[in-house]
Amino acid sequence: MSEDGVIRRPLVLRPPQRTLLPLSKLPRMSFNTLALLHGDAAVNGAHNEVAPSISVSTTFLAHPNEGSFADINLQNPERHVYSRYTQDVSTRVEHILNKIMALVYFKPKRIAIQAGYFGCHHTIEVYKKCRDIQIEIIDLDDEYKFGDLCWLETPVNPTGTSRDIQYYADKIHKVGGKIVVDSTFAPPPLQYPFKFGADCILHSATKYLGGHSDLLAGLLVVKTKEEWEMANDRTYLGSMMGNLESWLLLRSLRTFHLRIVRQSTTATELVQWLKKVATTPKGDSFDGIPGGVIAKVFHSSLQGANSRGFDPRKQLEGGWPATFSISLTAQKFAEDIPFLTKVFVPATSLGSVESLIERRARGDPKEDPTLIRLSIGLEDLEDLKDDLRQALAQYKH
Repeated sequence: MSEDGVIRRPLVLRPPQRTLLPLSKLPRMSFNTLALLHGDAAVNGAHNEVAPSISVSTTFLAHPNEGSFADINLQNPERHVYSRYTQDVSTRVEHILNKIMALVYFKPKRIAIQAGYFGCHHTIEVYKKCRDIQIEIIDLDDEYKFGDLCWLETPVNPTGTSRDIQYYADKIHKVGGKIVVDSTFAPPPLQYPFKFGADCILHSATKYLGGHSDLLAGLLVVKTKEEWEMANDRTYLGSMMGNLESWLLLRSLRTFHLRIVRQSTTATELVQWLKKVATTPKGDSFDGIPGGVIAKVFHSSLQGANSRGFDPRKQLEGGWPATFSISLTAQKFAEDIPFLTKVFVPATSLGSVESLIERRARGDPKEDPTLIRLSIGLEDLEDLKDDLRQALAQYKH
């Protein structure tokens, strides 16, 4: 009742009805827009939630006459049975990543691989033991034959240098083989391996896609629905992503496109600065850092074209990797420097919002004992420079 004693009905404003169209009916969206919200809008119809809930249930209620497990559409399930197959947040993650178990699926007789992340080599050894089969390991630059699988990591861990995807894709395809590209160091929009002949793309989602040092996940990206059905293997191999990890990854993808561009830009500027330090003669100094401390800086931006004409800038069309390495002139100083920094965190892994530093031989004993890997986060460039400056200035010849 109003002050004048007249009873009035409250004014009700009815919001316009929102009709959700399939993405195929909408104008082409950029990865930025898809990652924020719209890439998973069609999952299970309209969602009332702007931010998805954390679902930790592994099993779901059954209903009469709903059919068997085999009737579930794994790409867009109308119901969930068991999180081994589908659940809300992991399905939403897949819908976003669709816009952008390799060994078990390809069953190679020989694998062409060269250096790179030691974990991939250990995985191959585990596969060989579990399958009780003989798989020959050959070098990337050996001659290929039918039945081979080329496992190409680019940019390479830990240096951040690049390999020519198109060259190795053409080489393996000539003998009817397949190529898997580990693109962890250069996720989209930095690099799109399918454009250069990749058959399958591998990402450690723990790194840039996760980006917050709080989840473990791995992703395989394939071209066709038939290949996507390799997902059936993960159901029984135990490699399903957990509910909480899926939720954390979905959260991270909302800001991924902002993070990776900033990290790439900062890392590239830092590389150029450190390159000047590395080329400063012993006895001189550059920007407060004595010469003769850094022996070499490794990064794709410093490669230039090779003898075959491969130029990394054509492959890394969206920017340079945000992880790179430097080698120091003294092993003892390489052992000490991760604990002399104040902004860089002395820890392994990479791709997160905080900048990390580690002596790589700590995790991979086969690595150069003077090599330091730097993963650039979201801190201010000048703060990172100041931190490295004060740490490098403590070097004693």
